[in-house]
Amino acid sequence: MRKNRLARASYWAVVYFIRLCTFLYVRGPKVEGRENVPKTGGGILVSNHLNNADPCVIPGALGRRVVSMAKKEMFKWPGVNILFLMIGAFPVDRGGADLGALREAQRTVNSGLLLLMFPEGTRSKDCQLKRGFAGTALVAYRTGAPLIPVAVTGTEVLKWPLLFFKPFMGPSVTIRFGAPFYPPAVERITTQAAKDATDDIMVHIAELLPVEYQGEFREAVVERAVDARQRAAGTV
Repeated sequence: MRKNRLARASYWAVVYFIRLCTFLYVRGPKVEGRENVPKTGGGILVSNHLNNADPCVIPGALGRRVVSMAKKEMFKWPGVNILFLMIGAFPVDRGGADLGALREAQRTVNSGLLLLMFPEGTRSKDCQLKRGFAGTALVAYRTGAPLIPVAVTGTEVLKWPLLFFKPFMGPSVTIRFGAPFYPPAVERITTQAAKDATDDIMVHIAELLPVEYQGEFREAVVERAVDARQRAAGTV
């Protein structure tokens, strides 16, 4: 019990520090759709990824605890590693199938917490949404937890450490949370099922992004919008 209280205290201490930093160094963030994030129970936040600040900025926008899966390299950066440990983040080795990280992800969700994952696996240097890796879909299938799509824009222009010398002159940052959804129902979790579910996750994220950020999923977003209009009109 004491350990849990200490973990919660350290988490919120870091979150308030993050909120102070965002107040000083970015305009916003403007947050849309916060009501889409469940107030209780496990869930998986799935987001595009533009900057190393994203694993901090997104949890800072919410009023409940979020655990981030972050690349293992970030846990080697002095200062950053301490902050990540304080908020309960855990590392993932992007060089291969990190089964330990996937098990930790499942434990996090099954314990009733929100898990933040970046299906692309790395930052998009050109801001275009790329194909995702199947790990996120596997966690969703194995936990039965809802997926909540997230779209972040504006963080791509944050430059470290130059931003610290320009308070109140940072970029406008927007974070959009979409409605929860579940991966397509399957009888068995196969490689193809995981791939299809991953593509579905990426389209949900793309739908929240401005068109110039949608990358490989721009056409899929248009097709889904046309299909939705046809269904609404009763022509399908």
